[in-house]
Amino acid sequence: MSHILQIDTSARPGIAGVDNHGSHSRHLTHQFASQWRARRPQDTLTYRDIGQHSPSIINHDWIASSFTPDAQREGWMKEVLKESDQLIDELIAADIVVIGTPLYNFGMPAALKAWIDQIVRPERTVEFDDSNPIDPYVPMLTDRERHAVVLTARGGVNMAPGEEMAHMNHLEPHLATALAFIGITRIHYIAIEGQEVGGEVLAKSVTEAIRKVDILIDELQMALGAEIAKSGSPSLL
Repeated sequence: MSHILQIDTSARPGIAGVDNHGSHSRHLTHQFASQWRARRPQDTLTYRDIGQHSPSIINHDWIASSFTPDAQREGWMKEVLKESDQLIDELIAADIVVIGTPLYNFGMPAALKAWIDQIVRPERTVEFDDSNPIDPYVPMLTDRERHAVVLTARGGVNMAPGEEMAHMNHLEPHLATALAFIGITRIHYIAIEGQEVGGEVLAKSVTEAIRKVDILIDELQMALGAEIAKSGSPSLL
């Protein structure tokens, strides 16, 4: 049995195609989660809507607590880190992390950045190797393969890597760097473009993105099956 962590980050609470001014990234995550579970109903899912319920922004107390070794933390420090611990526990439990996010002003929404800041943490998701001062960071989420599925919605067009407007898109590169830093390197991207253009451009992009979601589900379920067969572990069955 595999476990999915679904994270929605859009400030729009509704789903495009269902609600007026609904979210296209939520449309994609809903499609992914519903189709995945239709094919594998035994799998489990944790849902977190950080677009409507943003994680706390880190502050001085959080930094002081997170950089204090666990054995030396005072009671108030453990209390400060409770939210971070919960978010990290959800992430560690997941075999597939599905992140639905719009591109806001060239990058990720503030709520998603707050989530990143909460889950990139010493002793929980990254270690420090003092013997290597040039690159001392050791990712901790390498105990097994985890996949990240990044489902994005962009107002403009031609913003994928290698395209003419890619220089204005810092969302996917930022996420890829942060996730790899903690050990998640198998990342899959699907995007809807042309929301501001609308019309046939947007409609065609939505149709193509949904098609790619369905293909990706097939590929991931086959990949998970191959990983299970190779490892002999029942954890992802």
